[in-house]
Amino acid sequence: MIKIAQLSCGTEYSSVQYEIEKAARSVGAKTVYPDVSAADVNKAIERFGFKPRSAQLKLMIARAVQLADGNYDADAVFITTCFRCAEAALVRNELRRFIQENTNLPVVTYSFTERMKASQLLTRMEALVTIVTRKELLARERQAGLTMGLDSGSSTTKAVVMLNNKIIGKAWTPSHNVVESATQVMNEALEMAGYEYKDLEAIGTTGYGRFTLGNHFSDKVKLIQEELTVNSKGAVWLADRQKGEATIIDIGGMDNKAITIRNGIPDNFTMGGVCAGASGRFLEMTAKRLRIDVTELGALADVGDWRNARMNSYCSVFGIQDLVTTLGDGKKFEDVAAAACHSVAEQVYEQQLQEIDVRHPIIQVGGTSLISGLVKAVGEVLGERPIVPENSQFIGAVGGALLSSGFL
Repeated sequence: MIKIAQLSCGTEYSSVQYEIEKAARSVGAKTVYPDVSAADVNKAIERFGFKPRSAQLKLMIARAVQLADGNYDADAVFITTCFRCAEAALVRNELRRFIQENTNLPVVTYSFTERMKASQLLTRMEALVTIVTRKELLARERQAGLTMGLDSGSSTTKAVVMLNNKIIGKAWTPSHNVVESATQVMNEALEMAGYEYKDLEAIGTTGYGRFTLGNHFSDKVKLIQEELTVNSKGAVWLADRQKGEATIIDIGGMDNKAITIRNGIPDNFTMGGVCAGASGRFLEMTAKRLRIDVTELGALADVGDWRNARMNSYCSVFGIQDLVTTLGDGKKFEDVAAAACHSVAEQVYEQQLQEIDVRHPIIQVGGTSLISGLVKAVGEVLGERPIVPENSQFIGAVGGALLSSGFL
């Protein structure tokens, strides 16, 4: 069984701990706690160079040192603290960096709320287990055979057909019924590729509907895998960055992902957001208010200046209030579009990118990477324009097709 070392503060005082353990069990893992003594705690605090007031945070630091020194055996690390505590946020991020500098263990950090459910943790736990158990698969650089990837996302459903390391068919549609949407894009991608369903050697599914699709197409599905590892595989393949380091940014319709990669394998990632205001959903709401299609938003933002129509999309409700106010003040549509893109980029930086150490190059993917104004805004915030590879919106489907070929 995969052992996930839990470094946490506050989980034992609520039902959160039960949800963490439930999520770990559901992916064949268990949470463990490095053993420490009182003397270990004092030495660890001195070595760490920061003495928090909370006894639980001190214990977190001591447990991290035990992992770093190889005194406790674990396969991955899950660091979590309450989202309300500023001191805990500081310790959480520094411990993540400390673990990465001193071990090769994959790490995920998370700030929890009192109403957290195991379903919110499932993708994170599943990704940790995948990185531990399927390193050889994730290190694959080429696709072989005739395979398909199906990505059942929150906003769109995508399919990609690959043959001997080349994309030969692709299709997408807005998500509605999981199976119907997947069947539609599957047929369209196969038609483009010039093949039939019976010709496929393997299918890989990912996204929110991955289990449903895995059951429905069980005769062909060889891989059912969470989107963090699958998306990262698709991103580095498309960007031709499977060697060395990189950071992947995926601003989705419902949540965001930031993933650091080393030689094609994720070693740290964060996902989610405080509110839809930091996701592609806010850009959709902006486009609707401007009475344009979201595909037109990027070009409009490219010629605008966000400084003329500042807004804060930290919360989608307040973001819409800012949007209404700026439009009421007679601001130009192009400035409003630029401000919306800049606001989302800022929130991604503040909410996601503080949880990882940004590595270069930066690869921006997902459907929102086609919004040029957003790519420009991310580049302005980070000081480096991201790479947007061709077919960037198909990363999940590409990753599914690539990885499923490993089971042939």
